[in-house]
Amino acid sequence: MAHESIPLEAFHETFKFNTELSSVALGAKVVKVSDEFFAEAFHLLKVEPAPSLKGQFGPNGALYSGWETRRHNPSYDWCIIKLGTLGTIVGFDIDTTHFNGNEAPEVSVDAIIDLSLDEHDVDTAKWMEILPRVPLGPSQRHLFKIPETARVKFVKLNMYPDGGIARFRVYGNVAPVQPDSPQEVFDLAHVFAGGRVTFMSDQHFGVGANLILPGRGKDMGDGWETKRSRQKGHKDWVIIKLQVAETSQIEIDTAHFKGNFPETCELHALYSEDEVPDSDAVDWTQVLSPVKLGPHRRHFFALEADGSVAYTHVKLTIYPDGGIKRVRVYGTKGPYPATADPATRPNDTSAPLAIKPVRTIPVLPLTPEAFSPFGQVIQAYGDHTAAPPGTKITPANQGSATKFHKLSLLESSYPAGPRASSGLSVYRCNPTKIVSGGVELKVVERHPYTNQAFIPMGGGGIQGDEALKEPGSAYLVVVAHNGADDKPDFNTLRAFVASAGQGIMYNTAIWHQPMTVLYKPMDFTCVETQIGNGDKADCEILELEASEVVILALPRH
Repeated sequence: MAHESIPLEAFHETFKFNTELSSVALGAKVVKVSDEFFAEAFHLLKVEPAPSLKGQFGPNGALYSGWETRRHNPSYDWCIIKLGTLGTIVGFDIDTTHFNGNEAPEVSVDAIIDLSLDEHDVDTAKWMEILPRVPLGPSQRHLFKIPETARVKFVKLNMYPDGGIARFRVYGNVAPVQPDSPQEVFDLAHVFAGGRVTFMSDQHFGVGANLILPGRGKDMGDGWETKRSRQKGHKDWVIIKLQVAETSQIEIDTAHFKGNFPETCELHALYSEDEVPDSDAVDWTQVLSPVKLGPHRRHFFALEADGSVAYTHVKLTIYPDGGIKRVRVYGTKGPYPATADPATRPNDTSAPLAIKPVRTIPVLPLTPEAFSPFGQVIQAYGDHTAAPPGTKITPANQGSATKFHKLSLLESSYPAGPRASSGLSVYRCNPTKIVSGGVELKVVERHPYTNQAFIPMGGGGIQGDEALKEPGSAYLVVVAHNGADDKPDFNTLRAFVASAGQGIMYNTAIWHQPMTVLYKPMDFTCVETQIGNGDKADCEILELEASEVVILALPRH
């Protein structure tokens, strides 16, 4: 089969739009190997470059980060690898770093084209050569480009006759795995869905391609991290190519980045035929206004994108610098699914029925950063470094407890007149009705002169008392800012699902849905200030207009 040897300095230009299909980060693994007496073959697929283990010895001899077989093989050694995902192959990086005098002299690569076979069939499968026998040198990387193959999931690295190889990287193009339904929500940026990172302003400590890998990784080394900036107003950015789709929400994960996460970020999107669109093009549309990020956690944000517009690229900008582990851009290949209006009667033909417009709001997991424009999240943190910056944390109760100080302060700005007082109340809430995976928003309220906190109480107690025996563990938090007409601005409407381990404080005058619990009853302690006479100064209630239906779409996972 034809092939081309590529100089090392041409690596980026040759493989910049391809994916390392053989990476253990994608789930690739060694299925079978002829021999691994001196060093085990799993090292071939490791992400990090091979370190020197010079001077270190094990029971079988010198240690190497790579695959090394016995001497004096009369034929050849081989290693069968299952790729991390189905894809086509365009080239290889075969690295003999630190193998000098014991490097493999020659190699070739075969593949199984029959996609119906699995790892139990590799012994009897028909292998096709995709890289002919080529020479290797000591302690160096060898790059080879080949014509793009058919889709494969198994490759075999042949080593003639024996020796050592440090790393084996197979580059190609992922065969995208996407839902059949144009309305099913999935991660448009995921590497398995065909997403690709096509540009990074900087990747000094961690490469941008890590952002779209599966899972949450194992340490800071498998995320995207830029170098420290020293200039005021600095920013870094990364461009991710999606499948043509409509976006609805984003997840930004700062796992393992505890003292080096970005301070803020924003997101832009566009439609472009270019693989790498101009970062400064005027066509970029802001779909996420600047938001704060926190350490070592997943952040969920609803996007401000026009649901009727499809995009091919997103640009994530971080300020001023730092590290992010993963980016998930959720959306659909077709129009975002709208839940049917529960008030309609499709089987009733007795009279014409006007179809009401339906606004669908995704319900996202509650995080302090996403909720910060509306209030505060009240919770403890097992990992203290994951608490929002500035949180005061001290030991308490002779070391048997940890205190998270003043996560929210009480506010009251009632005008002169009837005296308002602060106190604790208890709300026992029954679960709301869920129709087709959604909850209809019918009423919102606000407290014009005070903030208000709700803290889940849990359950249990002795037999016969009034505590809930099996309380729920999830509730909805739906909020909106006030509009120019002194009513809720539904362009700012956001919906979250909170756990029983999270309390919330609504800022003064924030419109919100009355307490709404999911699946099972829950008790809440409410910290509130009020006059207590039922006046609008305490609580203003607004029923939504019947001309439009707002559906809160619950997460499917």
